[in-house]
Amino acid sequence: MKCVIMGGRGFLGSHLALALLGRGHEVRIFDRPGSKAALTVPEQEFVGGDLANREDLIVALAGCDTVFHLVCTTLPASSNENPLYDVETNLVSTIRLLDVARASGTKKIVFASSGGTVYGVPRDLPVKEEHPTDPLCSYAISKLAIEKFLHLYSHLHGIDYSVLRIANPYGEGQSPFGKQGAIAVFTYKALRGEPIQIWGDGEVVRDYLYVGDVADAMLKAAAYNGSHRVFNIGAGRGHSLNEILTRIEALLGRRVERAYLPGRRLDTPVSVLDISRAQADLRWTPETPLDAGLARTADWLTKTFDIG
Repeated sequence: MKCVIMGGRGFLGSHLALALLGRGHEVRIFDRPGSKAALTVPEQEFVGGDLANREDLIVALAGCDTVFHLVCTTLPASSNENPLYDVETNLVSTIRLLDVARASGTKKIVFASSGGTVYGVPRDLPVKEEHPTDPLCSYAISKLAIEKFLHLYSHLHGIDYSVLRIANPYGEGQSPFGKQGAIAVFTYKALRGEPIQIWGDGEVVRDYLYVGDVADAMLKAAAYNGSHRVFNIGAGRGHSLNEILTRIEALLGRRVERAYLPGRRLDTPVSVLDISRAQADLRWTPETPLDAGLARTADWLTKTFDIG
């Protein structure tokens, strides 16, 4: 497979690049010029550019049969502040990407959607792919619209695609300074002995998935040629923020100071994905237990940020 990873220097993209290279595939990385890779990846082809620039996309996709689309310019928590920017930079730019993919002869697109936001407040748990989609943020609405345009371009132009509605990935390479990624942020602060702020009472439940398992799902989705297009990718079980902190405390062998803040309207109480379709069709199942993933994350943070 000759593939291009759109957003290949990011957290997910770096792990995917390592997985692809480890299996002997040809990998091209597309990302912003001067961007720093989340992880050290062996030498591979790099194309710098902007998802909004058609000429950059033509160069990025040339000669590639598979496209992994991981680029996203907004976050769930902030996307409602400027929905127009969200739509212009994510949805409109992706439609431009699809036009270039059609002209370039791309055979398959694997798109990273959001299992944690597209469904909105769950009516049933765990959440299946057929669950109604009533998102509470512009970020998720753009993700859903991209899913629909992928279907349209498949119908009109024959481009195969897979949508992975990914839960809450964590692991090595995730920034501990961002506004999402609770496990990376919490573990970093715990290692440094800093207090941890939690929105609400800490009983919000999320489906946390080790990033290496996400990369494996992407590879299997790229090779899949069955009838299903949309797959939930998660751990298949949920953990509250309080439980995550308790497990971090157990890992480090010490208490962590917690500060509880008022809850946020965009935070649904519980989000856990049903992953039975991916298990059956993709022959994929998450293999990394939470405690093992936490230990790998803590080890990477300790070494990367020289935490004594």
